Amino acid sequence: MENRHNSATWSLAWAYAVLIGYASLYPFAGWRDQGVNPVSFLLAPWPRYWSGFDLWTNLLGYAPFGCLLALGWLRSGRSAVKAALGAIGTGVLFSLALEYLQIFLPSRVPSNLDLALNSAGAMLGAMAALLLERCRLLVRWRRLRDAWVVSDARGALVLLALWPWALLYPAPVPLALGQVLERVEEAIADWLAGTPYLEWLPLREIELQPLLPSVEWLCVSASALLPCLLAYSAIRAASKRLLSTALLLAAGMAVTALSAALSWGPSTAWVWLTPPVLGGLCTALLLLVPLGRLPMRGCVVAAGVVLLVSLGLTNQAPASPYFALTLQTWEQGRFIRFHGVVQWLSWCWPYLALLHLIKRWRSLRSTRRSLQSSA
Repeated sequence: MENRHNSATWSLAWAYAVLIGYASLYPFAGWRDQGVNPVSFLLAPWPRYWSGFDLWTNLLGYAPFGCLLALGWLRSGRSAVKAALGAIGTGVLFSLALEYLQIFLPSRVPSNLDLALNSAGAMLGAMAALLLERCRLLVRWRRLRDAWVVSDARGALVLLALWPWALLYPAPVPLALGQVLERVEEAIADWLAGTPYLEWLPLREIELQPLLPSVEWLCVSASALLPCLLAYSAIRAASKRLLSTALLLAAGMAVTALSAALSWGPSTAWVWLTPPVLGGLCTALLLLVPLGRLPMRGCVVAAGVVLLVSLGLTNQAPASPYFALTLQTWEQGRFIRFHGVVQWLSWCWPYLALLHLIKRWRSLRSTRRSLQSSA
């Protein structure tokens, strides 16, 4: 049985729980005691007004959570019954806690229907996990995973699974994540306003200028190389690394097109594919062929270098007027709750990747020292 510490399932379950919590409590403003009985929503009649969208989002939103929890307990050696009951019980309690917290948010309305649908979704996910185990698909997946990646690839697999979701948030440069420097500077300036410490804050003398086509080319190349090198640092064989590259870049391009289509309509899905972007993607593909033969330590170092280059260039890119209008669509339109989740994921993903690369480098260095001392 696979050790839980070598599995990405629990990390994905925690990440998904954070996403559910964020979507359920967004925008986190106006917390106050409204004098509502905490159990009133449980005893209230079913809501009179609801939509099919609300029904399916609540039902299907908790299905992956229940599935991941059940898979985690199955891989930890629990029986099928205990894994299913644990996943369903956790889903119910987690949904109940979030519905209770919504009592203190004037912009949110707790609902017993939402609780029932969330619980049913967790149950469906748990049943799906048991079905996968029954069909021995999990055993085949573990064999495939062991043949492809190293034993301590959990962090890389989690980051790679989250990367396409981070790309859903509209970015000023395609595939570029982690543009937070300008927002951080503005937040610090607002926080220090009216204090003498504001004078200590280094401010820009000129506004950010649009990236030159050559710089945008380089930024796209580095941003496309990063997830592929992250995969290289966990995948064993060079041929399998090249296949992972094709799958990752295809997923990144598809999700970027989906983001554009959601923002402006299906006809604009590929407008971001400009000559500098195409050139950057082609450059990344050409570089990934020789990089695929690097040892894992070399892949970690290369990933760290392109990550720093990508962050440096991305944070020099200004927000164009079209980008600002796109964000208004996400922040004030039909994506308002989903916007907050993918926004934070887009901001934080590169920095989480940096922490993983540092940890991976230390692990590889420690392993190398152990082999040298035992030789």
